[in-house]
Amino acid sequence: MENHLQPSDADRTMKVRIGEGANDEEASAIATALAEHLGVDVEVHVGDADAPAATARPPAIEYPLDDDLGPTAREEALRSEIEDILQGGPEKYRDRLPEQGKLFVRDRLDLWFGEDGVKFEDGKFAAFDEWHPDSPEVAEYDPGDRLPADGMITGAAEFEGRELHFMANDFTVKAGSMARRGVEKFLRMQERALKSGKPVLYLMDSSGGRIDQQTGFFANREGIGKYYYNHSMLSGRVPQICVLYGPCIAGAAYTPVFADFTIMVEGMSAMAIASPRMVKMVTGEEIDMRDLGGPEIHARYSGSADLVARDEAHARDLVARLLAYLPDKAGEKPPQSESKPPTYAPAGIDELIPESPNRPYDVFDLIERVADAESVFELRPDYGTEIVTAFVRIDGRPVGVVANQPTERSGAIFPDAAEKAAEFIWTCDAYEIPLLYLCDTPGFMAGSQVEKDAILEKGKKFIYATSSATVPKQTVIVRKAYGAGIYAMGGPAYDPESVIALPSGEIGIMGPEAAINAVYANKLAAIDDPEARAERERELREEYRQDIDAHRMASEVVIDEVVPPSTLREELEARFAFYETVEKSLPNKKHGTVL
Repeated sequence: MENHLQPSDADRTMKVRIGEGANDEEASAIATALAEHLGVDVEVHVGDADAPAATARPPAIEYPLDDDLGPTAREEALRSEIEDILQGGPEKYRDRLPEQGKLFVRDRLDLWFGEDGVKFEDGKFAAFDEWHPDSPEVAEYDPGDRLPADGMITGAAEFEGRELHFMANDFTVKAGSMARRGVEKFLRMQERALKSGKPVLYLMDSSGGRIDQQTGFFANREGIGKYYYNHSMLSGRVPQICVLYGPCIAGAAYTPVFADFTIMVEGMSAMAIASPRMVKMVTGEEIDMRDLGGPEIHARYSGSADLVARDEAHARDLVARLLAYLPDKAGEKPPQSESKPPTYAPAGIDELIPESPNRPYDVFDLIERVADAESVFELRPDYGTEIVTAFVRIDGRPVGVVANQPTERSGAIFPDAAEKAAEFIWTCDAYEIPLLYLCDTPGFMAGSQVEKDAILEKGKKFIYATSSATVPKQTVIVRKAYGAGIYAMGGPAYDPESVIALPSGEIGIMGPEAAINAVYANKLAAIDDPEARAERERELREEYRQDIDAHRMASEVVIDEVVPPSTLREELEARFAFYETVEKSLPNKKHGTVL
C-alpha cells in the first residue's frame, strides 16, 4: 500500500490508493479494516484508477444488551432539581390560576408548541442559589419564597413549522415580576435573535419590575432599560409578536407596544403605564384595571392592541395566522401559498360600487372579490375604522391592503386612521410585503376637533410612510380620490408600480358639490328662479365630474389604465407577479425625520 491517504472535508470520506498488483478482495479487506479502525467512510483505489475498487463504512455503534450503567446519583439529583423548578412558584399561586382564567406557564408552552415543540430552554437555574433547598446559600427553605427560573422562561421552539425565540413570564413567581436574573435571560434572548434572524414571541404576564429588588437591574447598562433598546434594534429586523395574558404594568407594558404585533386576551389582559393604585395616588382618579388599560381601551382608543383574542387557544390561532404572512427576517420574501379563487366572483365588482360618490358600501365586499378565499386577516379592526388595514393573499402572494372604508364617515381620513395606516405600511415595508391601496376617500377630514387631534401630524406620517416604502405598490382608484387623500393612498406621484382605475374612479382637488360651492357660489346665488338655479348647479356638477373622471385621467396619462371591474383580480395578479423583483432605493441619508 502506497502513502496516499486523502481525507475529503466535503464528504468525510478517506480515499486510499494502493499498488497496481492488488486484487478486489485485498482492496475490500483494506477498506473494511480502515473504516472500522478510523470510524470514517473509506474508498480504496487501485493504482491510478479514478473509480474505487472497494468502499466501506464504519459499523454502527451498538451498546451491549447487558450494559447496566445508568443515571448516577448525581444525575438523579439534578433531574430532581429540574423537576422541582418546573413546578413553578408557590403552590397557592398556581392554585389561583384557574379562577383567573389562566394556564400555568408550562401548560401554556405545551399549548403553543406541543409536548416536544420547545427545542431547548435557557436559564432554568436562574436565581437557584437564592431559594432552592439544595443550594448551600439557603439557610432555611421557605416554600413561599420560591423563585424558579426567576419567574421568566426563555428558549427556542418550533411553531407551525417555523423556528423562533420565545419568552414567557411565570405569574406564580411574584406575579411575573422582573428581577436581575430574569432580565439577563430576556436580554440574552433578544440579542441572540438579532444574530439568528428568527422571529421572537413574547408571552407576557408581568406586573413590572420587582421594586424591592431593583438594585442591579433597573438603571444598569444591561438592566431592564436595555429591553427597549433591544426592541428598537430588533424592530424591522425580525417579526416581534407579543401576546398579553395579564395586567402588564409600567416597564412590562412597553414590550407589547414595542412589538410589531400585540394581541390581548379578553377577560385577563391589561396594560398601563401605572397601576390603578398608583393612578389614584398621583391623580386621585379611581378606576379599575379593565377601564384603565383593558382590551377595549387599547383596541378601540389607543390603537396599541392589533387584535383581541377570546381566550388562550384563540390567541394561539391568531398568531399562527399572522405569522403565515411574515418572513423570518428582513430581506427575505414572505411565504407564499397555493392560489385560491376569491370567496365572491370578481364579476360582481361593478355592481357593488355605487355610482354616486356619497353612497356607502362595505370595502370588505370588494376585498373578498380580489383576494384569495379565506385569506383576509384584518388588523386593528376597531381603531381608525375609516381605513381598513389587512393582510390578504392574491394568487397565493401575501399583500398588505390599505383601503378606505366608505361605511365609516364616507371613508374620510381621520387622525387615528392616518396613524394606523402609516404604521401598517411601515411594517409591511420592513418585511417585504407588497402593498395594495384601494382608494375611495373624500380626503383628510377638516374641522377644529381633528386639528386638536393632530390631523396634520398624523396625516404627514401616512404620506411619509407611503413615500418611503420600497416594496411593490399597486394603487386602485375605486371611486373618489379627492384632495390629499390620493397622495397618502399611493397616488401617481408616490412611485407606485401602477395606478389603475375602475370606471367609477374620480381624481380631483375636491368633490363636485364642494367644488361648485367654492367656485360658483355667488353666481348661483344670483339666479332668482330656484328651478333654474338647481338645473345650472346640476350642469356644473356634471361638467366638473367629467373633468375629474378616470377616462380623462387616463387620456392625459395621469393614471396607467382604466380596467373593467370584473378583471381587477387578474390585473392585480399579473402586476404583483411582474413587479415582484422590482428594485427601488431611497436617497443616501441616515434616516428621515418624520416618524
